[in-house]
Amino acid sequence: MSYFVYILECNDGSLYTGITTDITKRLDEHNTKTCGAKYTKSRRPVKLLYDEPSSDRSSASKREYEIKKLTRLKKLELIDNL
Repeated sequence: MSYFVYILECNDGSLYTGITTDITKRLDEHNTKTCGAKYTKSRRPVKLLYDEPSSDRSSASKREYEIKKLTRLKKLELIDNL
């Protein structure tokens, strides 16, 4: 199963990073009232800015952790370097 690390931009301009196996489904979950992360529930709608594939959950989780440690500026640079 393939995993993806993704970065969302929330309605308030903040960035959210997560992992999933289905980006389209997860984005829809973040934007509905029934599912999604606690962080994004009060910051809807969200839009996808970045995604990167990972071979397995472990590598996706490690990459998510690396991205979460980056400053906002570094995350925006990562997004711009697509």
